[in-house]
Amino acid sequence: MPSLKDLRLRIVSVKSTRKITSAMKMVAASKLRRAQSAAEAARPFAERMERMLGTLAGSLAGQAGAPAMLAGNGKSDVHLIVMVTADRGLCGGFNSSIVRDVRRLTADLIRDGKTVKILPVGRKGREQIKRDFGSNLIEGFEGLGRKGITFPEADMVASKVITMFNAGEFDICTVVYNRFQSAISQVVTRQQLIPFAVPAGEDKSGELKATYEFEPSEEEILATLVPRNLAIQIFRSTLESQASEQGARMTAMDNATRNAGDMINGLTIKYNRSRQAQITKELIEIISGAEAL
Repeated sequence: MPSLKDLRLRIVSVKSTRKITSAMKMVAASKLRRAQSAAEAARPFAERMERMLGTLAGSLAGQAGAPAMLAGNGKSDVHLIVMVTADRGLCGGFNSSIVRDVRRLTADLIRDGKTVKILPVGRKGREQIKRDFGSNLIEGFEGLGRKGITFPEADMVASKVITMFNAGEFDICTVVYNRFQSAISQVVTRQQLIPFAVPAGEDKSGELKATYEFEPSEEEILATLVPRNLAIQIFRSTLESQASEQGARMTAMDNATRNAGDMINGLTIKYNRSRQAQITKELIEIISGAEAL
């Protein structure tokens, strides 16, 4: 049975931990508001761009001269997975949910005879995935968005992906990230970036589809539009991931603060009972000694 001193030290320690988790919860809540606003503001433009490129990919598929990044190169032997996680922990299952989905996707592709390369964006994802698929990892990115995700940072990731594709290092690229829904809910999302796939629910038979007229030439516009769209989709995924991270961290720290409070209450009751038992024992010894005299 622990002594009264041990119980006191334990209570002080848990109270200090509760102060830290409470402070981290408030910081995460403050960052969440900004990250959520940025993610929600980026969605309409990114989704509309995705739908337009998806339509173009369907209309240009199989045509000579169609951009490979848009319509694909006709092969699916090598897959690149862009895994977007955080650089820090203490955010519940945020990082592990992404790593778990990437593990599942990688294992399925390898089982089908495909070659898989994993591009990690975030330190925590790299640390976890290298235990199982260290040989599939390539040099990734860490430290992005320390003061908020910016488009140039996302453009760096997109430039690396484009360089690898132009060098023939992969055929299909998919980004895996957490899509923000609320402070307590994030959805693991897979989005194919190269070639651009028609978004779910957009391919409706019997409906008139948009017809695009290009001015200047089709090749000149798509040469600029397709790489820009790739950067926009990666930018959107990093914004969604950052908002999800702050929401998960706020929820995790709130749960930790509540658990610390419950633990303090339990330790306080245990301390009071032990103290009362010790006082009672001392009184019995005093009374017994007095009666013996």
